[in-house]
Amino acid sequence: MLSAGELAGLLVAVFWAILVCFMAVVLVRLARLLTETTKSVAELSDRLAPLLDDMSETVGEANRRLAAVEAVTDNVREVSGNMVRITGIVSALFAGPVIKIASIGHGLRQAIARRERRGPARRVADGRRGTRPPAPRIPDRRAADRGVGRAAERRAIGRGH
Repeated sequence: MLSAGELAGLLVAVFWAILVCFMAVVLVRLARLLTETTKSVAELSDRLAPLLDDMSETVGEANRRLAAVEAVTDNVREVSGNMVRITGIVSALFAGPVIKIASIGHGLRQAIARRERRGPARRVADGRRGTRPPAPRIPDRRAADRGVGRAAERRAIGRGH
């Protein structure tokens, strides 16, 4: 029979064997994982070099197009500045006369409207002026004293009547 010390040594030896087997399996799997990882990294680096070359070509083409767009925007900025100057000049040249013509037209319309409100045009016949109808009389004498009807009289006097 085995003594207690021998039994304990045997148990420790069995656990060691199981542990070593378990560690061997883990190490084998880890070795496979590292091998696959190494292959994947190698394939990725083989694919990555052309990809980076394509990317650098794309960035170069984008930079060329951006330079062209920048040139176009500079030209547009210059043209818009010129257009602002031209519209200022055209406005200065045409706005003043157009405003004057519009004001003359407005003045003529007002003069015609005033003339139509005054009544029939004065007629000159045989060298005499036509007569205007008399100003309306104010029936209330108190209103005339207050100056209500005197505005019509003043206008008639101002026109030469």
